[in-house]
Amino acid sequence: MFRNQYDNDVTVWSPQGRLHQVEYAMEAVKQGSATVGLKSKTHAVLVALKRAPSELSDHQRKVIPIDDHIGVAIAGLTADARLLSKFMRTECLNSRYAYESPLPVSRLVSTLGNKMQICT
Repeated sequence: MFRNQYDNDVTVWSPQGRLHQVEYAMEAVKQGSATVGLKSKTHAVLVALKRAPSELSDHQRKVIPIDDHIGVAIAGLTADARLLSKFMRTECLNSRYAYESPLPVSRLVSTLGNKMQICT
């Protein structure tokens, strides 16, 4: 990927009207592996295709448990997913400690969305 002076921040537009950080993120997802989630009234299943181009990346987990009732599947960069999963685990643990009940999924998604949109 070609880097230039317009890709330092997600809120900086290039003269051509492009957001390079968004394009880089889309390319990372394209190079990632597929993930699928299915839900019924009683069960939920997360499946991830693990493409290991080398033996060093073979041990990376694509499905990460967050709490007893929440899990995520990775489709992009593993390092980004580990950072976000750690944040989500912390939020779930804080909720269990403070309220002695699991954090509702809608509240976790809202909190995660607010965290990711701080820069914009």
